[in-house]
Amino acid sequence: MEDIRLVIDLLIAFGAALLCGAIAQRIGLPVIIGYVVAGLVIGPNTPGFVADRHQVELLANVGVAFLMFALGVEFSLHELMRVRRVALITGGLQIPLTILLGAVVGRGMGWSWEASLLLGGAFAISSSIVAIKVLMGRGEMQSPHGAIAVGTSVVQDLSLVVMLSLAPALTSGDDDIAATLLRSIAIAVLALVGVIFVGTRVVPVFLRRIANTGSRELFLLTVVVIALGTATLAHEAGLSFALGAFLAGMVVSESEYDAQVAAQIAPLRDLFATLFFVAVGMLLEPSVIADHLATALLLIAALVVGKMLITGGALLASGVDHWTATRAAIVLAQMGEFSFVLAGVGLAEGMIDDDQYGLILTAALGSIFLMPILLAAAPTLTSIALRMPFVEFREGRWITPIGSEVYDAGHVLICGYGRIGSELARSLDAQGVRYAVVDINPAMIRLLRDRGTWAAFGDATEEHILRTLGIARAKTVAITIPDSVGTRSIIRLAREINPDIAVIARAVNADQVESISDQGANEVVQPEFEAAMEFARQVLTWHGIDDDVAIADITQRRAEVYRLGPELVEPRDSARVVQVDDQVTLVG
Repeated sequence: MEDIRLVIDLLIAFGAALLCGAIAQRIGLPVIIGYVVAGLVIGPNTPGFVADRHQVELLANVGVAFLMFALGVEFSLHELMRVRRVALITGGLQIPLTILLGAVVGRGMGWSWEASLLLGGAFAISSSIVAIKVLMGRGEMQSPHGAIAVGTSVVQDLSLVVMLSLAPALTSGDDDIAATLLRSIAIAVLALVGVIFVGTRVVPVFLRRIANTGSRELFLLTVVVIALGTATLAHEAGLSFALGAFLAGMVVSESEYDAQVAAQIAPLRDLFATLFFVAVGMLLEPSVIADHLATALLLIAALVVGKMLITGGALLASGVDHWTATRAAIVLAQMGEFSFVLAGVGLAEGMIDDDQYGLILTAALGSIFLMPILLAAAPTLTSIALRMPFVEFREGRWITPIGSEVYDAGHVLICGYGRIGSELARSLDAQGVRYAVVDINPAMIRLLRDRGTWAAFGDATEEHILRTLGIARAKTVAITIPDSVGTRSIIRLAREINPDIAVIARAVNADQVESISDQGANEVVQPEFEAAMEFARQVLTWHGIDDDVAIADITQRRAEVYRLGPELVEPRDSARVVQVDDQVTLVG
């Protein structure tokens, strides 16, 4: 009989990950926690089905390689440049201070200085995956704190490269540790130089020839060979396997095929990364956590509270307001996938033992679990911070003064000058309607002000900014930002300041339409749905369906999505809408 033990182990691991991940998402937790719990369930430390830990760990190493490779391919200088000043200042302060915090906590618990430094390094890196998933779930990816958190996490991810290059040196046993560290740094620098040379001269030509064959299979195989081959070479050269995979990703990112590589590697990355998190859970020992519960709680408290204070302070030092700094600090007050990678390297290099590894993982999971809860409590935490006697709100550093110009009553206030806001402004210009703009893009605000537009840089959820832009005298406020929490906050402030103002708001998806309407919006628009309806009208018309019938169908769909009553929607042309037997019909 064939030995299908590996297949059975994979089936058990993926099945448990599917079940536990679905449960975690259902109750509002990051799926990563579900994957780790799945590993705990099928691991050797709990009763029931037991998968072969070594088999899963072997495949999990492939997951680490693909995670780091994807980070290298998708490394976005563009995202970093958007908030480069804040991200670089914040990361430059937060990373070393958090490493110091972890090192002090580790030494205080009696850990060796190597293990303490590793703990500090794990503390310093936040989970980009968790941060992005939570922000997307709350509709806050494009919010000020979302942009800052993502930009800062890029800086943190890059610090992992340095940490991985230094880890082997810390356990080398050499007497001259300074020389060993310098040698490791030199090797890493030479590797980066090699990456730049190979990435600009060799890889693009090679990938171009493979792409010209027109074979998706050969292209994918090439990507896999580059990722795993470079990682293996780096490991043989004395660097870490994970660092080699990251360098391979950077090699590919220098070619014009980076987007295609990222698209093709994503399924492999997600599949094997799931095994990585399952393998992490299999290493957890509930008995160790129970025996060291006080230590685990201390680590979680030190990580969450200490990192939140350090990150918040660094953000304030870079000029961010307290509201945004609090939220961004909460998002970053956790550690995740790359901290797991670093801890795994430390375990493999003998820097930490199994008990210490379990405690680091427990602290990471605790911080991930607490982050969404703390983010929901962000307004309360900000209010507490602002009431402290030593805190001074420096609003002038968050909003650029716009001078003494004052609009007459009746202008439109546009919150968010992206694609929707800019098109709205063009229509208002065409009709001679005056308007004011608030946005978080300083370059765009500068351009608008140069044109003579009343514009301010800042967060539209700040009452001071809304008042500065004359919301008390405005006739209409147009909220175009893709941030449901921020949208509801702006509506609440607008209604408090100017009860008679007309509020037109954007919904990120159809599920948000009702909640935004209930908050007090006069009209809610879901841009993707409107685009889909126009797309449907064009397809139906070109397919030979009568235009009136197509418009009637679209009007019915619009009524369903926006939950309108029988008297409801007016179509986008001269036709009339009536209701007959609970059906919306277009007439004339």
